[in-house]
Amino acid sequence: MRFSVLKRQAAAAAFGLVLAAPVTVAPVMVAPALAQDLFAPRLYINDRAITEYEVQQRALFLQVLRAPGNPEEEALKALVADRLRQTEAERLDITLTEKDLTDGLAEFAGRANLTTEQFVAELAKAGIAPETFRDFVSAGILWRQVVRAKFLGQVPISEADVDRALAASARPKALQVLASELVIPAPPGQEAEALAQAQELSDRLSGEAEFAAAARQYSAAPTAGAGGRLDWLPLSNLPAAIGQKILALDAGEVSDPVSVPGAVVLFLLRDVAEDTAAEPISVSVEWVELLVPDDAAEIARIRAAADDCDMLQAEAGGQTDRVTLTKAGMGEVPGDVALELAKLDPGETSVALTRGGLRRMLMLCGREAVQDPAPTRDQVRDQVINQKLEGLAEGYLEELRAAAIIREP
Repeated sequence: MRFSVLKRQAAAAAFGLVLAAPVTVAPVMVAPALAQDLFAPRLYINDRAITEYEVQQRALFLQVLRAPGNPEEEALKALVADRLRQTEAERLDITLTEKDLTDGLAEFAGRANLTTEQFVAELAKAGIAPETFRDFVSAGILWRQVVRAKFLGQVPISEADVDRALAASARPKALQVLASELVIPAPPGQEAEALAQAQELSDRLSGEAEFAAAARQYSAAPTAGAGGRLDWLPLSNLPAAIGQKILALDAGEVSDPVSVPGAVVLFLLRDVAEDTAAEPISVSVEWVELLVPDDAAEIARIRAAADDCDMLQAEAGGQTDRVTLTKAGMGEVPGDVALELAKLDPGETSVALTRGGLRRMLMLCGREAVQDPAPTRDQVRDQVINQKLEGLAEGYLEELRAAAIIREP
């Protein structure tokens, strides 16, 4: 079913989220008597309205992309952020050309191997209007331009930075990293607090002993009891953005906060090793996600009964809303899922992540080499700049949110 391909691949283009199995999403149906209420303001952001219709449309869009969290709450939060971004773009007199938007729509749709017209047609089957897709993409493009206009001159990029990133991207399989993790939960509505806590820890922690003590105290990851220590990981198992952040560290140094869905993560680099026998490749992964009760006995039963991905899918008992099968390049895998998959061998499972009171049992089905064209030096420079801008952009948006007048009608 082509719509499942749309959901599985296109989600990663903007959210870093991937969904796998076909999911039927009912079109938005509004009775004539309620139609007027749909366009009533739901919230005002600096006197700019967000309508009930926009919230319902964005919530449906997020459902199609299988974004984590409550769809309506996440939709409202995303629309608030979009209004703040749009207002700041107007203040700075930054606008989109039609070509910018057309290219952005085509790029997003292209991640699902669809044209823009095909992508819009697939969304329409779920009751999602073309304007919802257009507004979503345009807000993201505008924000990138705003962030670059404000911070680009403040981001120092050395040739050594580019050399290091180029080496990492050119030989991803030839390096292994020995790292530690500290995972701070960021439930909906508490992202700013989690980011602030992670930043404070990043600024003050120095060396493995301090990091391990903090991981035992603050980390929500299963590795907390071991001071956050991970085993050796091939760099290619990690998302490129995370792998390059780790590789940029010196031994004993703590990374800047890395935001993933539902959490903020800090890394400490312990060691780096080369594998001269390995081929320079990038990797795609295939995995199954099964939603299971947060019950140790039931989790143990499922693990004992399911030795491979087919058997784990069978545990869903035909309930397709509980299980998904996904295959994607590492760059398209959500950060929280990618970190768990990086630790697994095929057939192994993780239950570190949760959703709606259930455990997300992830099983790695396999990894495959992907032959990608080598990036140019200019492309790598842009990637390094974008990584540094990401951290600045998060703080920038929080400043706008704190200064905004947000009120209900």
